[in-house]
Amino acid sequence: MDFALSEELIAVRDLASEFAEKEIAPSAAKDDKEKNFRPDLVKKMGELGFYGTMIPESYGGNGLGFLAMVLVTEEIARVHSAMRVAINMQIGPALTLLQFGTEEQKKKFIPGLVSGETIGCFAITEPDAGSDVAALRTTATQDGENYLLNGSKLWISNGPVTTGGLVYAYTDKSQKHHGMSAFYADWNQSGLSRRTLETMELIFDNFPIPVANRLGNEGDGFKICMWQLNQTRLNCAAGALGVARAAKEAAVSYCNQRVQFGQKIGEFQMNQDLIAQMVAHEDAARLLVYRAAWLADQKQPNNLETSIGKYSAAEAANFAADAAMKILGAYGYSTEFPVERYYRDAKSYQIVEGSSNVQKMIIAQDALGYRKANR
Repeated sequence: MDFALSEELIAVRDLASEFAEKEIAPSAAKDDKEKNFRPDLVKKMGELGFYGTMIPESYGGNGLGFLAMVLVTEEIARVHSAMRVAINMQIGPALTLLQFGTEEQKKKFIPGLVSGETIGCFAITEPDAGSDVAALRTTATQDGENYLLNGSKLWISNGPVTTGGLVYAYTDKSQKHHGMSAFYADWNQSGLSRRTLETMELIFDNFPIPVANRLGNEGDGFKICMWQLNQTRLNCAAGALGVARAAKEAAVSYCNQRVQFGQKIGEFQMNQDLIAQMVAHEDAARLLVYRAAWLADQKQPNNLETSIGKYSAAEAANFAADAAMKILGAYGYSTEFPVERYYRDAKSYQIVEGSSNVQKMIIAQDALGYRKANR
C-alpha cells in the first residue's frame, strides 16, 4: 500500500496552491462579500488545465486523473470555496459528456468546458426535487428537430452566468424515473429567463434543445444523473477537505498568537483537544477521499467509497469550522477574519451533491444489504 504522491501529482498540487495564493486569495474576502463572479479566474484555471484532469488530450484535457482533480480542488477550496464550485461546474458536464455523449457531442462541447470558454452548470434541482431527483417536474416534449423544455430549476450554481450545461427533464412522466432524459443545452437563446437572487433559478418556457443534444436514449436520464452525481460528489468531498484545512490552519495560527492569562491560548488543554480532533478528522477524511479518487483512476467501482469520503469530509469541515469559531470567539464572527466564511462554506458541504443524510442512507443500505452502492 503506497501513500506517496507521484512527482507529477505533487507538481499539479503545488501549481494549484500557488495559483490560489497569488490569484484568488487577495480578493477572496471582497469577492465573497460582494458576491462577485470572476470569469477571469475561471478562464485562468481552464488555461492551467484544472478542468481537464479527467479528460483525454483529444478533447482538450490532460488526462492526469481523478486524484489530480482532488488535489487541485482541495488547494482552491482552502483559499476560497466558491472558486471550487467553478471546477465542478466545468468538469461535471464535461465528464458526463465523455461518458455518455456521442463523438460529435464530445468534440463540440467538451473543449469549451475544459478551457473555461463555456461557463458550465448542471441543472437538476427543482422547488420540489432535491434529494428526490425523480420528483422533478420539468418536461421535454419533442417538436420536430427540437425538444421544448418547460419548467424551472432552482439553486443552480452558475445559474446567472452559465452559457452551456446539462439539464434533466421528463420526456415521459408515465414511466416515472425511467422516463427522465438528459440533455446538453446552449443557454444563449430565447425561452430561458433567470432569477439572479439567492435561489439562482432557471425558468424554461418552450426552451428549445436540439434532439441531437440528448445524451443517450430517452429514459436514460436518471441513470446518467446518478452517475454524474457520483463524479461531482467527489469534487465536493475534496472541497470540504480544503475548508477543513483552512479552518484548522486559522485556529492553529490564532492559538499561537492570542495570549490570555499570561500564556498562548494554544497551551490550554481545551483548545488542544479541539485542535487534535480537527487534525484527526481532516486526515481521516483525506485518506477516504483519496481512496475514492484512486479507485476511479483504476476504473474500479467507487460509489460507496465516494459517499463515505464525501460524508466524512463534510463532517470534518463542519467540525473544524465550528471548533475554529469557538477558539476565535468574537473574532470568529468578524468579517475581518475568514473563519465566519469557512463556517458558512462548511455547512454547504452537508447539503450539496447529496446531503450528509443521503450519504448515510447510501452507506447504511449497502451495509445492511438492501441496496449495494457499487453494483
